[in-house]
Amino acid sequence: MNRQLMKIHFPKSQKNLQTIENLLNIFTIQPFQNDEEHHFSIKEIKPESQMPSLFDKEIIISLSDSDHDVTQMQNSLITLEFKVNLLFDNKFDKFDDAYKEGTFIFVDLKNSSELIKQYVLYHRRKTIDGSLQNDATTESFIYNTIKPKSEKNNKRFVHSLYENMRKDGISCCGRYLSIKEISEVLAPQTSSPYAMPVGFTVSTSLDDLLIFSTFSEYPNSLFGDLKIKFKINPGAFAFCQVDPVTSMTKYYTINKNELLSSGQDKLKDIDFFFRNWSLTFQYTNMYTQIGCTADLVTGIRAEELTPSGLKNLVCDIKPVTVSISNYIIDAVTANMCGYKASESCLNRVRQFQSTRSFVVPAQRIESWAFPSGATLTGLRTSQNIPLSHETDMCLLFPKDARHVTCYENLIVEANFSDCNCVSFHFLIDKKVRLIN
Repeated sequence: MNRQLMKIHFPKSQKNLQTIENLLNIFTIQPFQNDEEHHFSIKEIKPESQMPSLFDKEIIISLSDSDHDVTQMQNSLITLEFKVNLLFDNKFDKFDDAYKEGTFIFVDLKNSSELIKQYVLYHRRKTIDGSLQNDATTESFIYNTIKPKSEKNNKRFVHSLYENMRKDGISCCGRYLSIKEISEVLAPQTSSPYAMPVGFTVSTSLDDLLIFSTFSEYPNSLFGDLKIKFKINPGAFAFCQVDPVTSMTKYYTINKNELLSSGQDKLKDIDFFFRNWSLTFQYTNMYTQIGCTADLVTGIRAEELTPSGLKNLVCDIKPVTVSISNYIIDAVTANMCGYKASESCLNRVRQFQSTRSFVVPAQRIESWAFPSGATLTGLRTSQNIPLSHETDMCLLFPKDARHVTCYENLIVEANFSDCNCVSFHFLIDKKVRLIN
């Protein structure tokens, strides 16, 4: 519903414009107005589903509250608290104590909305036509790919750009796990893979879901309750090695006074690290999809070369697989913004909608698979795709079936040959970078 359309008043002397005014009275929508007795408020709505919820269970939760006449969908969010069992095939036990607290693995969502695997909307207990989405993770990935960086960077704990992760930016959605924390949990375990329980709190803005992208304010007191049923996708997580030099620098800066009071040995080890770190220590310098393998730093230590005390910095880099075995959702909350509206405003909307259906225009992602797969010599194929009101296109070339949010970059040239189909010519970029 467009809140920007305003009722226009004309002077009574201009009788020739009375017809236009009458038409505007019929077809335009006045902006919602607070009733001046209630403030804007946020209501915490609990799910109808039983909590805690076990692995792969559906969650049903309302998206409106009876204390609100109007729900501000664009300012509302769903918060999930859950625990996952992370599995590692390496114990990270080759670190000297001086380097454990300043070295990190980052486990994250590239965007918080990608956590939702599938969803469907209900209005007055009936399924909304066209709202079923069985691949919401891919939908959210593509939708957030075309969003401008400025919009994503301004939201707290929602979007994890790789460069922001390196700077510990406020937009990142994930957990920094120190090597000390990981190694202490994994040390007593004897069989691989080694399990580590990790808790996450993820907040998803409703307008980051494509189906809510055109919602602004929903008059729930007139049209009834909205509900969403969804599942989450643990396979949407990614992980990466935090740059050891950057993280050790921040660790030293934050804990400088404590390090000074603990003696000189640890400070000497940290100084030795900075003096001897080499650019030849090459680890996987990008996000890797959970369940896949990346080259991570599995050990940093100082080895004595001579009895006189000459040392060498050793950095072990090995392939490590990080995966998720299961998860438990502890709590789900819909934090819905809204307010009470004036009676005259509600009557105006009620009259306007008395003979019209309430329709919110929404976009949808459609996926098309190429008829043939890639071979060792490359991919040569053609595909005719019928177009109808398309706005954007995104071509994805996963190297692994588990890749749902981590893809390598490519350059695409599109030639529109006619109004009904499009042909593509691909030029693959040889540089390995991630789409963010």
